[in-house]
Formats: sequence, structure tokens, C-alpha cells
Amino acid sequence: MNRRFLKFQQILFVVLDLFILNLILFTTQTSIDEAPGSSLVTTHTFYWSLLNLLWLTMAGLGRIYAYQELTSFRSFTKSTFGGYFIWAFFVMVMAFVFNGFFPLPQVFLYSAILYFAEGLLFNRLLFLAIRLWVSNKAYFHRRIIILGYNSLSRKLAAHLAIEEPNARIVGFIDETGNVPKVSSMPVFSGISNTMHIAGMQNITEIFSTVMPEDNNEIYQLMKQADKALIRFRIVPNFASVINRPVHMDYIRDIPILSERKEPLEEVINRVQKRIFDIAISSVAIVFVLSWLAPLLSLIIYATSPGPVFFAQWRNGKNNRPFRCFKFRSMAVSSESDSRQATRNDVRVTSIGRFMRKTSLDEFPQFINVLLGNMSIVGPRPHMLEHTKRFSAQEEHYMVRQFAKPGITGWAQTNGYRGEITDVKQIQKRVQYDLWYLENWSLALDLKITFLTIYNGLKGDSKAY
Repeated sequence: MNRRFLKFQQILFVVLDLFILNLILFTTQTSIDEAPGSSLVTTHTFYWSLLNLLWLTMAGLGRIYAYQELTSFRSFTKSTFGGYFIWAFFVMVMAFVFNGFFPLPQVFLYSAILYFAEGLLFNRLLFLAIRLWVSNKAYFHRRIIILGYNSLSRKLAAHLAIEEPNARIVGFIDETGNVPKVSSMPVFSGISNTMHIAGMQNITEIFSTVMPEDNNEIYQLMKQADKALIRFRIVPNFASVINRPVHMDYIRDIPILSERKEPLEEVINRVQKRIFDIAISSVAIVFVLSWLAPLLSLIIYATSPGPVFFAQWRNGKNNRPFRCFKFRSMAVSSESDSRQATRNDVRVTSIGRFMRKTSLDEFPQFINVLLGNMSIVGPRPHMLEHTKRFSAQEEHYMVRQFAKPGITGWAQTNGYRGEITDVKQIQKRVQYDLWYLENWSLALDLKITFLTIYNGLKGDSKAY
């Protein structure tokens, strides 16, 4: 979709949602008596700030207003109410926590939560109405014709129809020998007739899946299209070598094509992530590990012969091995560096089973984070032997080693943790790890951290 239109929608619905929320808070406040003994200004100011801040936080972590969500009514509505339910839960929790300091009638919060859901639904219906209006308004229409009738051009037409509400695909143009007898859309004959056809059909844009190197007429058509005020776009086909989105960058006027975009290649992003890692790991070490380590050490030492800590060589960033720290949860064994844990594994000790279920055995890895060979969030590091095996099974496996390994990761929060029993499981992990590598943001790290804590409290059936 046109990025400027998406940006307009993004700003519009952020403003509209906040307007609805604050309108509801205002009207609810004026209709409900203040709780006895509390300050009107202080109490309501606190809750107004809290509800607004929580919504903006949930919207950021849930990427509610992201471009990808704004491409369809269904995805926008789904992400909105996914974030809304988490927001409502935290509003009630925070209200309970702060009730002693800022008492407020419960009906105020319940009314705000209920009416905000209705307001969000109204705004999403408005979003749908805007899309329908744009798609039906002739002024906004983009009349498009596509050069070439092939799998790429048909895929392009399908994507444009879904993601561009104001796009009208008039048809395709190809050489006479490539024109099919039956097609769901018109296929015009003769690329040399493109400008004539464009004039007859009132075309505003031409997309060419035919490369200039394959047909010299394309160069001339590009010049003619400029003179006729028709936008001309080249659609390269990399399907034979790359079957995924690619990233285009420039060094001055030289285009550089890469298979993926990596936000963490930017120095400022690496600095932000490192500050986040140091801050979280320092808090965990000072306020949790400082008392947890002595307590678990005594229990581990008393219930199972062997060392308290377990340090295992694993593959880190750029495939450099490092010693990954854990509380020992298994009996000492010669298979510790080659055999992964399985369900009902006899090697797991009694206290080890509890630690693995609650992920307490992973806490010493905050020391790895502070040392710099791990991150709070990133692809989970595997044993050296497993890295060799998995890289032979999945061709993109080693790409995940571009990132620093993490205590938790995007794959783990999506259910891919624990024992790997077949190739599909490692393929899905790699898929999620690469998505994280290409879409990193500080907000995403916060979201994954929150989901990890939530899953830990809820309990994970694959933690064994």
C-alpha cells in the first residue's frame, strides 16, 4: 500500500484511539462520585496517566499500528483486541496494587474498560469504512497494467488486489505467443503496443515483470511512460535464487541488494540492546541471583553429588564457542555434551525437574549476558554437536549465528522450545529466529521478555 496513506492511517488511529479512551475517562469521571478521602485531582490524574501509558505500551509491544497490521481490517482488528485484553488485565492488576494509595470506585475502571472496547470497535469499523470509501472513490483509483503474463505477474496482481484498496488491475500485456486462451483477467497482445493500450485504458501505472535485459523495448517504454505521465515500475524476479523478500540499500548511487535486513548491524541499535542487556541482567543478578544461587546451591549439593553449576560449550555469535552457565539439573553424566534432555529423562534430579519446569536453571546465564557472550533475547544457543547436526539438516540454520544467543527468544515464546525430535521443529525455530534477526527492535525485546515471564508463570508443557 502507498506508504504515505499508511502513515496517515497510523497517525489517525493512534490519535482516535487515545481520543476515545480519554473521552471515556472524562465522561466516566464526571458521572461517578469521587471515593471518600481521596484527592479528586491526584487520583484521576494518576489513573488517566496509567491507562494512557499502558495502552501506548501495549500498542507498541503488540505492534497494533504497524504497517503490516494496517493492510487489512481483519489483521488490524485482531491485533487491536489482542492488545486490548492484555491492557485490560494490567489495568485491573495495577488498580488492585495501587488501590491503597489512590482509592477509586471500581465502577470507574470497569466502565472505562468496557466502553473502551466499544470505542475501539467503533474505530475499527471506521477504518473499514475509510478503506471502502477509498476503494470506491474514482479520484484515488490507480489503474494498473502489468507487463508479462507469468507466475510473478499473477502473484503481483493478487498481492495488489489485497493490499492496495485503491488499485485496479486492468490486465496484463505479453507477446502474442504467450497470451493464454483463458484467463481470469484480460491479457493484451504485444509489448510494443503497451503505450497505445495504456492510453485506451486510462492507465496510471505500469508494472513490468519483463526485465530490460530480456526485452530492449522496456527502456524505450520507460521513457515514453514518463512523457505520458504514467509511472513505470520494474519488478525483478529473484525466485530462481531467492524465494523470500530481499533488502535494497544504496552506497551513494550504487544499489546494494542483500538477502535480509539486519537492524542490529546499526551501531546505535547494538548500543541500545547492550544497555538493555546490562540493565536487565544487573537487576536479575543483584535482586534474584544473589539469594537464589546460595539457596539452590545448598539444595543441589544436598540432593545430588557433583558440582552446583554446569558450564557447557555452546555456539555463540559468529559461531564462536562459549561456556554457557546453568544450575546443574541432571546427574553427572558423560552424555551431558551430546544428548539433549527428553521428557521423563532419568538423568534429571528431583530438584532439577522443578528448576527446569520453572526455568530457574537458566538464571546463571544472566552472568553470560553481563560478560557479553549472550543477550537477554536472541536465538537459543545449542550444543556444539547439535549445531553441526542441525546445520546439515536446515540450510539457513547458520544464519541465526549472526545474532548473539539469548536466554529466551522469539521461537521459544511461540512454542518452539525443549526437545527437538524432527527436522520440521528445527526448521520452524530457524524461521522464527531469522524473523527476529530481521525485525529486531527494543520494543520487540521487551515484548519477548514479558511473554517469557508470562509463560513461565503460566507453566510450559515443553519445559522438562
